Amino acid sequence: MTVTETHCPYCALQCGIALTPEIPRVRLEPTEFPVNRGGLCAKGWTAAELLDHKDRLLTPLVRKDPADRGSPLREASWDEAYERIVAGIERCQREYGPDSVGAFGGGGLTNEKAYTLGKFVRVALRSASIDYNGRFCMSSAATAANRALGVDRGLPFPLEDVAQARTVLLVGANPADAMPPSMQYLDAGRAEGARHIVVDPRRTPTAAGAYRHLQPLPGTDLALANGLLHIAVREGLVDEDYIRDRTTGFEGVRAAVAAYWPERVERMTGVSEADLRETVRLLATERPSMILTARGAEQHSNGTDTAQAYLNLALALGLVGRPYSGYGTITGQGNGQGGREHGQKADQLPGYRRLDDPAARAHVAGVWGVDPDELPQPGKSAYEMLDRLGTDGGVRALLVLASNMAVSAPHAGHVIERLRALDLLVVSDIFLSETAALADVVLPTAQFAEEEGTMTNLEGRVIRRRMALPPPPDVRTDLQFLSGLADRLGRGRFFSDDPRTVFDELRRASAGGIADYAGITYERIEAEQGVFWPCPAEDHPGTPRLFADTFPTADGRARFVRVEHRDPHEMPDRDYPYVLTTGRNMQQYQSGNQTRRVSALTVSLPEPRVELHPDLARRLGIADSDMVELSSRRGRAVFRARLNPGIRPDTVFAPFHWGGDQAVNLLTDPALDRHSKMPAFKACAVAITKGTPR
Repeated sequence: MTVTETHCPYCALQCGIALTPEIPRVRLEPTEFPVNRGGLCAKGWTAAELLDHKDRLLTPLVRKDPADRGSPLREASWDEAYERIVAGIERCQREYGPDSVGAFGGGGLTNEKAYTLGKFVRVALRSASIDYNGRFCMSSAATAANRALGVDRGLPFPLEDVAQARTVLLVGANPADAMPPSMQYLDAGRAEGARHIVVDPRRTPTAAGAYRHLQPLPGTDLALANGLLHIAVREGLVDEDYIRDRTTGFEGVRAAVAAYWPERVERMTGVSEADLRETVRLLATERPSMILTARGAEQHSNGTDTAQAYLNLALALGLVGRPYSGYGTITGQGNGQGGREHGQKADQLPGYRRLDDPAARAHVAGVWGVDPDELPQPGKSAYEMLDRLGTDGGVRALLVLASNMAVSAPHAGHVIERLRALDLLVVSDIFLSETAALADVVLPTAQFAEEEGTMTNLEGRVIRRRMALPPPPDVRTDLQFLSGLADRLGRGRFFSDDPRTVFDELRRASAGGIADYAGITYERIEAEQGVFWPCPAEDHPGTPRLFADTFPTADGRARFVRVEHRDPHEMPDRDYPYVLTTGRNMQQYQSGNQTRRVSALTVSLPEPRVELHPDLARRLGIADSDMVELSSRRGRAVFRARLNPGIRPDTVFAPFHWGGDQAVNLLTDPALDRHSKMPAFKACAVAITKGTPR
């Protein structure tokens, strides 16, 4: 029997796995890949169960009555599905213009598919209308890193470096639940005496194992970071030589943080002055030190500035670019890193080039064989596009790949209304997701074990996804779908459905860009267990660690950026007196479209639970396991209560993996970060009612 080494289909660790086709199903085992070193979480262990799942989509589906989206879906041929899609695209573009047809991608697409989707929208559709669900995940940290460091690579060092750090500040991260195999590096560091400080309003499993747990009010992480830097300046803990030699702009930041004295920050955040001082002292003196942020700090209407504040702290302490030190952000989705590098974003071209840069347009257009003037200008960001679906000036026909925004988008009830208002909705997926159930045309796509391609994990390591078995007879890859659709639109000569051919074109398109893949080949990836970008030539070793000598900015220096705390867009009041924050459970992944179908994962947690402090529950007359309704200014959702003394008494937490009336994103605030356009998932005002009133 043939054993195929590939990677887990879930989070950005991209753990190494081996697949062996057997009867009745594929056997899956972990491998000694450098990231997971033989470890695997429960989701990874059960991933092969999805390959022959009874709910698997095996043929295209279309509405029985094309004019009535409420009519049942029925099986169709690919030719019929293509006919409906092409007719809808041509009608919308004829009546409303090129930008009326768009696409919404996903952070789980391979690099080849993400690249092709961006190219398809701009070359085949000649449209500006494209964005993806990574806008809801990494955009704030990416924007901050690009401003400060000149490049966004989630971790600018291999994950194994975390084990060597003596002090680690984890802000808004819970890897014990979100990516358990990564905990071996934190555990190894603690075993050698490292001290880890976790910033989180909940006492998560990660926080429970840390040296110190700081519990700020959601939405105050920026004030906390500025307060830490204030103490570092006052107590002479900043690295003046590093600031002078390797950075610019510190004086403006020094002036800004002067207002964040410890007593004020304690009142703003709820974190004691003693804990603030100890945190700074450890970061500055118990080295090497790292600061790692994640979605808890970044998914706010000021998320970019919050990530910037922690970057400022890391630069002021002289951490960035030194061995086993620095700043990083923990990427979540499977190809969250590569997915944001090669053209799915509304403002981006491959290689992390800007769509509004004439030189970038000329380079990429040359690779694509089109005139640069044919390329559209930047379009709307993810939520801005979704908010306008089906309206004058908005997208009227939408292609969705690897995304389930009916569950994952903020203000989800409104997004569902907008999806229903479309003239044409086409969804490519493995299962009939909540979004696919709204579609005019549903296309079955290949799974991770049934396709070839590359992914880029949270370290910037480009890896191979290998085919272990062919897809079912009437199932196609997204590359095949897009190439076939381009052909029917008269633009097929620009596209290929062969992953290696697409990757070689991607290499040329990214050459000279920030995310330069020019020197990365399938053969090198296989021989070297992944290659770190930037890698500008085939004889270049790749770049596991960035910033040792310089920064990829115009003057080679990192930039401090002055940022100020702003209250969350929505504050508690008499009608909605509590703060809701959201996050992950260990057993589920993203919108749950895959993991909610695996019985081994749902047995231990069959439904979402809202966590609230026992004191708050007592005041509201709520007991453990009672049904409660949360309501916000946007909607209502129903959960079973879980009393947790480890959460702040003014805060409640709910996971985002469920749909229907258990979808927490019916409640969340769509207010956008002014820089990244990230919605404010992590803080909104809610009311709590016992029972399930209607």
